[in-house]
Amino acid sequence: MTQNFFQTFILLLLVTDPFGNVPLFATALNPVPPSRRPRIVIRECMIAFVVLLIFMFFGRHFLQALQLSEASLRIAGSVILLLIAIRMIFPHPDGVLGRNEGGEPFIVPLAIPALAGPSALATVLLFSRDSTGEVLIHVAALAAVVVVWLAVFLGAERLQKVLGPQVMTAFERLMGLILAAMSIEMLLGGIREFVKTL
Repeated sequence: MTQNFFQTFILLLLVTDPFGNVPLFATALNPVPPSRRPRIVIRECMIAFVVLLIFMFFGRHFLQALQLSEASLRIAGSVILLLIAIRMIFPHPDGVLGRNEGGEPFIVPLAIPALAGPSALATVLLFSRDSTGEVLIHVAALAAVVVVWLAVFLGAERLQKVLGPQVMTAFERLMGLILAAMSIEMLLGGIREFVKTL
Protein backbone atom coordinates (compact mmCIF):
# COMPACT_ATOMS: atom_id res chain seq x y z
CA MET A 1 0.00 0.00 0.00
CA THR A 2 2.80 2.41 0.92
CA GLN A 3 4.68 1.52 -2.27
CA ASN A 4 1.52 2.08 -4.35
CA PHE A 5 1.00 5.47 -2.70
CA PHE A 6 4.62 6.46 -3.29
CA GLN A 7 4.57 5.34 -6.95
CA THR A 8 1.33 7.26 -7.60
CA PHE A 9 2.68 10.32 -5.79
CA ILE A 10 5.91 10.33 -7.83
CA LEU A 11 4.06 9.73 -11.12
CA LEU A 12 1.58 12.58 -10.51
CA LEU A 13 4.39 14.85 -9.35
CA LEU A 14 6.35 14.17 -12.55
CA VAL A 15 3.30 14.50 -14.80
CA THR A 16 2.16 17.82 -13.31
CA ASP A 17 5.80 19.01 -13.06
CA PRO A 18 5.42 21.81 -10.46
CA PHE A 19 9.13 22.71 -10.51
CA GLY A 20 9.13 22.94 -14.30
CA ASN A 21 6.02 25.14 -14.12
CA VAL A 22 7.62 27.63 -11.70
CA PRO A 23 8.72 29.95 -14.56
CA LEU A 24 5.21 29.77 -16.07
CA PHE A 25 3.58 30.68 -12.74
CA ALA A 26 6.11 33.45 -12.12
CA THR A 27 5.50 34.95 -15.58
CA ALA A 28 1.72 34.64 -15.39
CA LEU A 29 1.59 36.25 -11.94
CA ASN A 30 4.06 39.02 -12.79
CA PRO A 31 1.39 41.64 -13.73
CA VAL A 32 -0.71 40.73 -10.66
CA PRO A 33 -0.30 42.76 -7.42
CA PRO A 34 1.83 40.78 -4.90
CA SER A 35 -1.01 40.77 -2.34
CA ARG A 36 -3.30 38.84 -4.74
CA ARG A 37 -0.77 36.25 -5.92
CA PRO A 38 -1.19 33.75 -3.04
CA ARG A 39 -5.00 33.72 -3.54
CA ILE A 40 -4.60 33.06 -7.27
CA VAL A 41 -2.09 30.24 -6.65
CA ILE A 42 -4.43 28.56 -4.13
CA ARG A 43 -7.45 29.00 -6.43
CA GLU A 44 -5.69 27.57 -9.50
CA CYS A 45 -4.30 24.59 -7.55
CA MET A 46 -7.76 23.80 -6.15
CA ILE A 47 -9.36 24.01 -9.61
CA ALA A 48 -6.74 21.61 -11.01
CA PHE A 49 -7.30 19.25 -8.04
CA VAL A 50 -11.08 19.17 -8.58
CA VAL A 51 -10.70 18.57 -12.33
CA LEU A 52 -8.29 15.67 -11.77
CA LEU A 53 -10.52 14.26 -9.02
CA ILE A 54 -13.56 14.29 -11.34
CA PHE A 55 -11.60 12.47 -14.03
CA MET A 56 -10.32 9.96 -11.46
CA PHE A 57 -13.81 9.00 -10.26
CA PHE A 58 -15.74 9.21 -13.52
CA GLY A 59 -12.96 8.11 -15.86
CA ARG A 60 -14.33 4.58 -16.22
CA HIS A 61 -17.74 5.89 -17.36
CA PHE A 62 -15.97 8.28 -19.72
CA LEU A 63 -14.09 5.37 -21.29
CA GLN A 64 -17.26 3.30 -21.64
CA ALA A 65 -19.18 6.18 -23.23
CA LEU A 66 -16.46 6.65 -25.85
CA GLN A 67 -15.93 2.87 -26.22
CA LEU A 68 -12.22 3.17 -25.51
CA SER A 69 -10.15 0.25 -24.29
CA GLU A 70 -7.78 0.57 -21.34
CA ALA A 71 -4.89 -0.49 -23.60
CA SER A 72 -5.56 2.34 -26.08
CA LEU A 73 -5.80 4.88 -23.26
CA ARG A 74 -2.59 3.62 -21.70
CA ILE A 75 -0.74 3.81 -25.03
CA ALA A 76 -2.16 7.26 -25.86
CA GLY A 77 -1.27 8.56 -22.39
CA SER A 78 2.27 7.21 -22.70
CA VAL A 79 2.76 8.97 -26.04
CA ILE A 80 1.59 12.29 -24.55
CA LEU A 81 3.87 11.79 -21.55
CA LEU A 82 6.81 11.04 -23.84
CA LEU A 83 6.21 14.17 -25.93
CA ILE A 84 6.07 16.34 -22.79
CA ALA A 85 9.19 14.63 -21.43
CA ILE A 86 11.05 15.37 -24.69
CA ARG A 87 10.10 19.06 -24.44
CA MET A 88 11.29 19.08 -20.83
CA ILE A 89 14.68 17.59 -21.80
CA PHE A 90 15.07 19.67 -24.98
CA PRO A 91 13.50 23.06 -24.11
CA HIS A 92 11.27 24.78 -26.66
CA PRO A 93 11.10 28.61 -26.96
CA ASP A 94 7.36 28.48 -26.12
CA GLY A 95 7.92 26.23 -23.10
CA VAL A 96 6.56 22.77 -22.36
CA LEU A 97 2.91 23.81 -22.69
CA GLY A 98 3.13 26.50 -25.39
CA ARG A 99 2.72 30.26 -25.27
CA ASN A 100 1.12 32.04 -22.33
CA GLU A 101 -0.81 35.27 -22.92
CA GLY A 102 -0.56 38.11 -20.40
CA GLY A 103 -3.18 39.26 -17.84
CA GLU A 104 -4.47 37.79 -14.57
CA PRO A 105 -4.74 34.03 -15.05
CA PHE A 106 -8.02 32.24 -14.41
CA ILE A 107 -8.13 28.47 -15.01
CA VAL A 108 -6.07 28.81 -18.22
CA PRO A 109 -3.09 28.36 -18.41
CA LEU A 110 -2.21 27.60 -14.77
CA ALA A 111 -4.90 25.15 -13.61
CA ILE A 112 -5.40 23.83 -17.16
CA PRO A 113 -3.18 22.80 -18.93
CA ALA A 114 -0.14 23.53 -16.69
CA LEU A 115 -1.31 21.26 -13.84
CA ALA A 116 -4.37 19.37 -15.11
CA GLY A 117 -3.05 18.91 -18.62
CA PRO A 118 -3.65 16.06 -21.11
CA SER A 119 -0.99 13.83 -19.58
CA ALA A 120 -2.29 14.30 -16.02
CA LEU A 121 -5.88 13.67 -17.13
CA ALA A 122 -4.85 10.53 -19.02
CA THR A 123 -2.94 9.33 -15.94
CA VAL A 124 -5.83 9.76 -13.49
CA LEU A 125 -8.22 8.18 -16.02
CA LEU A 126 -6.10 5.05 -15.76
CA PHE A 127 -6.52 5.10 -11.97
CA SER A 128 -10.32 4.96 -12.31
CA ARG A 129 -10.15 1.30 -13.41
CA ASP A 130 -8.66 0.22 -10.07
CA SER A 131 -10.49 -1.07 -6.98
CA THR A 132 -12.06 1.30 -4.43
CA GLY A 133 -9.16 0.86 -2.00
CA GLU A 134 -6.60 1.68 -4.68
CA VAL A 135 -8.58 4.71 -5.84
CA LEU A 136 -8.56 6.05 -2.26
CA ILE A 137 -4.78 5.65 -2.22
CA HIS A 138 -4.63 7.57 -5.51
CA VAL A 139 -6.81 10.36 -4.05
CA ALA A 140 -4.48 10.58 -1.03
CA ALA A 141 -1.46 10.72 -3.36
CA LEU A 142 -3.12 13.45 -5.43
CA ALA A 143 -3.88 15.45 -2.27
CA ALA A 144 -0.21 15.12 -1.24
CA VAL A 145 0.82 16.37 -4.69
CA VAL A 146 -1.46 19.41 -4.25
CA VAL A 147 0.40 20.22 -1.02
CA VAL A 148 3.66 20.15 -3.01
CA TRP A 149 2.08 22.43 -5.67
CA LEU A 150 1.10 24.97 -3.02
CA ALA A 151 4.52 24.86 -1.35
CA VAL A 152 6.36 25.27 -4.66
CA PHE A 153 4.17 27.96 -6.25
CA LEU A 154 3.69 30.05 -3.11
CA GLY A 155 7.47 30.17 -2.81
CA ALA A 156 8.15 30.27 -6.57
CA GLU A 157 9.79 33.70 -6.66
CA ARG A 158 12.00 32.93 -3.67
CA LEU A 159 12.86 29.49 -5.11
CA GLN A 160 13.98 30.98 -8.43
CA LYS A 161 16.19 33.52 -6.67
CA VAL A 162 17.79 30.93 -4.36
CA LEU A 163 18.41 28.16 -6.92
CA GLY A 164 18.95 30.30 -10.00
CA PRO A 165 17.81 29.60 -13.58
CA GLN A 166 20.56 27.05 -14.32
CA VAL A 167 19.66 24.78 -11.40
CA MET A 168 15.93 25.05 -12.22
CA THR A 169 16.64 24.10 -15.85
CA ALA A 170 18.82 21.15 -14.82
CA PHE A 171 16.14 19.94 -12.39
CA GLU A 172 13.44 20.14 -15.05
CA ARG A 173 15.58 18.15 -17.51
CA LEU A 174 16.20 15.47 -14.87
CA MET A 175 12.46 15.22 -14.23
CA GLY A 176 11.93 15.00 -18.01
CA LEU A 177 14.35 12.06 -18.22
CA ILE A 178 12.55 10.19 -15.41
CA LEU A 179 9.17 10.95 -17.00
CA ALA A 180 10.42 9.62 -20.37
CA ALA A 181 11.41 6.32 -18.74
CA MET A 182 8.01 6.08 -16.99
CA SER A 183 6.18 6.80 -20.25
CA ILE A 184 8.05 3.98 -22.02
CA GLU A 185 7.13 1.61 -19.17
CA MET A 186 3.51 2.75 -19.54
CA LEU A 187 3.68 2.16 -23.32
CA LEU A 188 5.04 -1.36 -22.86
CA GLY A 189 2.25 -2.10 -20.37
CA GLY A 190 -0.35 -0.94 -22.90
CA ILE A 191 1.18 -3.08 -25.64
CA ARG A 192 1.17 -6.13 -23.33
CA GLU A 193 -2.53 -5.55 -22.56
CA PHE A 194 -3.31 -5.23 -26.28
CA VAL A 195 -1.42 -8.43 -27.16
CA LYS A 196 -3.46 -10.35 -24.52
CA THR A 197 -6.70 -9.38 -26.29
CA LEU A 198 -5.54 -10.79 -29.66
